[in-house]
Amino acid sequence: MYGTGSRVFRAPGRVNLIGEHTDYNDGFVMPAAIGFYTWVAAARRTDNILEIYSDHLDEKVTLCLDDLAGPPRSHWSDYIRGAAASLQDAGHKLSGANLAIHGEVPLGAGLSSSASLEVATALALASVSEVELPRLELVKLCQAAEHEYVGTRCGIMDQFVACFGVSGHALMLDCRSLDYELLAMSVDHSLVVCNSLVRHELASGEYNQRRADCEKGVKLLQAHLPGVGALRDVGIEELEGYRHLLPEQVYRRCRHVITENRRVQEAAKCLRSGDPVGFGQLMYQSHNSLRDDFEVSCKELDLLVEIASTSDGVYGARMTGGGFGGCTVNLVHASCIADFSSHIAKSYQQKTGIVLDVYVCEPAQGAGPWPPDGSQ
Repeated sequence: MYGTGSRVFRAPGRVNLIGEHTDYNDGFVMPAAIGFYTWVAAARRTDNILEIYSDHLDEKVTLCLDDLAGPPRSHWSDYIRGAAASLQDAGHKLSGANLAIHGEVPLGAGLSSSASLEVATALALASVSEVELPRLELVKLCQAAEHEYVGTRCGIMDQFVACFGVSGHALMLDCRSLDYELLAMSVDHSLVVCNSLVRHELASGEYNQRRADCEKGVKLLQAHLPGVGALRDVGIEELEGYRHLLPEQVYRRCRHVITENRRVQEAAKCLRSGDPVGFGQLMYQSHNSLRDDFEVSCKELDLLVEIASTSDGVYGARMTGGGFGGCTVNLVHASCIADFSSHIAKSYQQKTGIVLDVYVCEPAQGAGPWPPDGSQ
């Protein structure tokens, strides 16, 4: 593309096993990095220009490092612009660069192609600019990029697991303290992700409205519970005690978050003790809460969970990601993966006419240079 050598970096997508819409409420989440990566090849330029090529979109974009400011432009390059701008806003001196991008993470599926792109780009830009960037700072700058330059007020989960994910492990993250625990996944069980291929646009407006409902609930509860800084500080008994103070919709949003935090903590216990049945039941409960209280599911996702619940070898299933389409995640015994994949694809096509995409995922390694030993 550019006639020069390059350094190559990659960052994974993720699937969230349990803990949806809890991250921006200072709560608990349990994602795993998956082996679908965004790859960025980068070479330094002598000017202040970023030349960016996406092979997936077969499109080239030119950005000037002196002219990155401004609101979201509703273009894929906002993720690149945001990553570069956030690094510069934090005081890091960037050089110009040529970037070639190859993406494996399915777009619009709720598997965090956005954070994967942000993290891989930020790693590449920091490297070619000879900027030392601690991994946690990288996480926070990529989250800021999505807030300010894309316009989605996401929590920190996606960027965090893209950076800190470890092969063979789920990651339980406390989104307030940023303490995390790696939890080994049994080799007898696999994560099977079913992409509904439905994209009811996760409009930033819908996502941000859910966040606003949660913040409204916190504000109303704080008048009576002064120690509350976020919904993670509220117990279900306290919520029920002050239910009469909350609009019904706000109450249900809060109920989902509070009970979901509890489910994540119980799911961690299940992984530690080797209890896939208990873990699976928590996944079903999570889906029902997302469907009924948070109202971010859709008929296609509900159908996939229903089919999974009657399939042999399936411990649990739930929608994953922000919602309004995208994917379900299923915990399936390794011996049943082929039969399950065939059954759910056939049943879904019969009922919807849509040919399902099914991905068998193993927890994968987080972001870094390629090859990992630095021999590029």
